[in-house]
Parts: sequence; structure tokens; C-alpha cells
Amino acid sequence: MTGPLLTLLNAQSLAAYTASGYWGDETLYAVAARHARSTPNSFAVRDRHRRLTYAELVEAAARLAAGLAARGIRSGQRVAVWLPSRIETAIALLACSRNGYVCCPSLHRNHTAAEVIALVDRMRAAAVIADSGFGADSDRHDLFEELADRDFIHWTHRIGPADAAPFADLSGEPIEVTVSGDPNQIVYLPFTSGTTGTPKGVLHSDNTLLATARMMARDWRLEGAVLYTLSPLSHNLGLGALITALAGGGELVVHDLPRGGSLVDRLEETGAAFLFGVPTHAFDLLAEMRTRGLRHLGAVRGFRISGAAAPASLIADLMRHGVTPQSGYGMTETCSHQYTRPDDPPERIIETCGRACDGYEVRIWRQDNPDIGAAPGEIGEIGGRGASLMLGYFDDQAATEAAFNTAGWFMTGDLGQIDEAGYLRITGRKKDVIIRGGRNIYPAPIEAAALRHPMIEQAAVVPLPDPRLGERVCLAVVATANPQPDPNEILEHLAAAGISRYDMPEFILFLPEMPLTASGKIVKRELMRWVTEGRVQPQSVRLKSPAAAEG
Repeated sequence: MTGPLLTLLNAQSLAAYTASGYWGDETLYAVAARHARSTPNSFAVRDRHRRLTYAELVEAAARLAAGLAARGIRSGQRVAVWLPSRIETAIALLACSRNGYVCCPSLHRNHTAAEVIALVDRMRAAAVIADSGFGADSDRHDLFEELADRDFIHWTHRIGPADAAPFADLSGEPIEVTVSGDPNQIVYLPFTSGTTGTPKGVLHSDNTLLATARMMARDWRLEGAVLYTLSPLSHNLGLGALITALAGGGELVVHDLPRGGSLVDRLEETGAAFLFGVPTHAFDLLAEMRTRGLRHLGAVRGFRISGAAAPASLIADLMRHGVTPQSGYGMTETCSHQYTRPDDPPERIIETCGRACDGYEVRIWRQDNPDIGAAPGEIGEIGGRGASLMLGYFDDQAATEAAFNTAGWFMTGDLGQIDEAGYLRITGRKKDVIIRGGRNIYPAPIEAAALRHPMIEQAAVVPLPDPRLGERVCLAVVATANPQPDPNEILEHLAAAGISRYDMPEFILFLPEMPLTASGKIVKRELMRWVTEGRVQPQSVRLKSPAAAEG
């Protein structure tokens, strides 16, 4: 497959989003080049060994772009990137934006060589940029050797040492390629995390990526700020942090601390103002602060927490240390369009995912018919549309068509409700709804209530099959410490939090750790498989004082 990819881009949306100012005329590379012209010595990206100014970043991207062109890579072809947390990923994305290539950096450190090769084959990557010794089975498999027989791959490149100038080792006569001026080209091809099945390739343009990043930089006053991503650039959260830094002319710091290194010291050293990560990152950071008796965290003032719900205790602890958490909602397909604002009260941060940013709309649709809007306050499927929405699924017309309702709204598969002020509350995945004796039970409120327990760090609600009722509710938890909380005390806690006795878990499963995707999301189907295979044993529980939970 070469040339333009089939997308949902059309003249009507192009005109509307451009006229409204949500889409512009700059590519990602053009944005960086503008910063390089206006403030060439401002810092743009940083890892533990290198720190590049905007002028140096643009120069490195142009150098890689020329090297790719010299190896015969043409506009529209895919460039796969399998790297640890290093600034080369940012350079590769900008090089692709410059020449009109499609960058796929969503190959993770826990992938095996076989899994990466399968994705390379799916996208028919024309170039592969990777690091030797990276991946889950690098001690047994060499990616470069195993890709050697692919005739569609024009070039494979092993990056240099972590302290070397990026892509300085490119040799040969570069071919000059006219800089792409099309911000509606497909530039980013991430694969979904695949928590419910085979990952899908998502198509994004420079404009769809920049749409929410510009709003985030504006709403959280991140122009010129130092942003620190605890999530790798292979994850959508980390990539979004990079785009936000570029949009605001700030600096992105990637997280590449050695084992045992101090995150607190690194944040103070870099002057980080805003963090991107998952709840586990926040727990670890606060634990180090408590150990060292610290009350403040350098210049850090905000923390985007994604991937899983954050317990109320975690939100409160961050705020006590002068850090305003940002609760949000987004997907690979939609970018981070939903978030709380810096002046939102704590209860909004704890209980909701915030409001949609300018340029994106969210609407609730009936569960039994996604073409009919839900009543005000009703739980339904979350639909969205706007400037940051994907332009389709790669090489999958059927999946692209199935993702939208007849009115053209992208149907997320998530369930929720919107209050009168426009704040979104998630109640669970449509596929995760547990049907017990004909009653719909939504996992998210139970999980949120469980996370407010002081001894529970992670929580997931899954169904267990039952021959009479169909399904029964199992609450899986990771406790903060030993001894584990008493199961009945957990149920009493849930009842006090407002969970109805009709929705109360009938099984509790204590785990040392949850099965997670590379981006930190709990994989519920893996939990259910563990139970089915007998690897873990849920214990039966029953609320002893049901009168307390008659809600």
C-alpha cells in the first residue's frame, strides 16, 4: 500500500474546523520550525543524556528526513519506531511530518519481537527504527535479523548510544525533499491497547493531534512550560505530552531514570511544571516525598492522571502537596479531549472526567439504540465528534464504518452520564456491563467507591458466570499493605459510599498486582481468564447488614 490512505477527511469538516480555528495551516514540523526561528535557543526535548533546543531538534528531524528519503521512503509510507524513552522518537515524528510519512511509535517495551513484526507486517512499514536489546525477549530474538526477508522494508536503522548525538551516524548522500505543507496528511498511526481484542490502527493528522494540544496548553497555561511525561512516547499519553509541549513552545522531558533514581530530584532539576502519568506514578512519587519528608514538589503545579481512576485519597494527597490533579477522559481515537480545569473544586476532580475542550463535543446516546439520544441524566453510550477525532482505522473500512452512528458521532463503547454543567461521569465500558438476573450493574461506580477505601490501591469489577443469574459481581483489589482489609469491611465501605445492595459484589479477589496494558490500563479479560483457569480464587462474600445499603 503506497500513496494516500483512505480516511474520513472531507471538504465539509475541513472547512468547518479551519474556519473555527481548531485546525490550522501548520504541520507538527512547521510548528517546531517556527519556534526554531523565533526562539532558536529555547529548549524543546530532553532525556537523561541529551537536551536539544528547538533549532537542534528541527535540524535533527531534517537530517533523519533526508536519510529516510535517501533510502527510498515515499510520502504516505509507514515508519515504525520501537524505542525506549529517548528523544529519537520525537525526532522521528517530526521527520515524518516534514516528509509526509506516517509514524507508528506505539510499539512498547513489553512487546516481543514477534508482536512487533506482526504490527510491522500489518502496516507494511517501509522503514523500521529500533534499539538493539529492547523488548520483552531481546535476549532470544533479534528484530533486525528477523525482518531481513521483508521485501517491503527499504531500511532498518539501529539507533546509536543513549548519549550520542541523535541520528548523527546517518551516512550517504541525502535526497532533498520538499517540506510537506499539508497539516491534514496522516502523520500518526498508533495501535489501540487491545484490552478487548485485536488492536486497531488509528489514523491521525497533524491537525487532529494539535487540536486538543492547543486547548490543553491554553486552559492549563502551559505555554513555554516544562512538561514531564512519566509515560513513554510509545503511549498515546506520552505522545500527547509531546504535542502539547510543541503547541505551547515548551520543553518535554522524557522519563528515563535508572532503577532507584530519584524522581523528586529529577523533577526539581528539570523545572517540570506539569506531569503526565497514571495513578501508579502518582503513588510512587508521593511515597518518595513522604520518605524524604517533603511538603512541596519543586515547580510542579499540575498532574494529568490517565489510564485508570484515581482514588480520592490520591487526589487529596497531591493537592496537599500543592499539585492540582487533572482528571480526564480520552481515547487513542479521540485524543485527550475531556479534562478538569485548574480552578475546578476537588469534588469535580474526584467524581468526574471534566468537560470537553473547545472544538470537541460529547453526547450520551441510548444503550439500546445508538442513533437515539439519551434522556438528560440517563446513563448511555458516550459519543463524540470534533477536531481531534481520528480520521479512521488503518486498512479497515468495516471497523471505521461500525465506529459511528448514523448521525456521524464516534461511539466510544464507554458508558456515562453528563450533568447539567457539562461534566462527564464514566460508569463503565458497554461490554463490561454485568447483567445479574436481568439487572444492569455498572462497574465504574463500584470501582470508584472501592478506590476511596484507604487500604485499596487498585480495583476492578468483573463478572463471574452463574447458571441461574447469568452473571455475578466480583471485585478484584490490590491492597496498599498487609494485612489485607477485611472483606466484610470493604462491603460496609461500599454500602456507606452509596452502592446498592442489589449491585453489591458477591465475590472479592485479593491480588498482589493487576494485569495491565503497556499504558497502565487494567486488562479485565485477563483477570477473568485467571479465574477460569483457576490461577486465582475469589472468595464469596455477603454484606452482613444489608439495611445499610438499601439505595
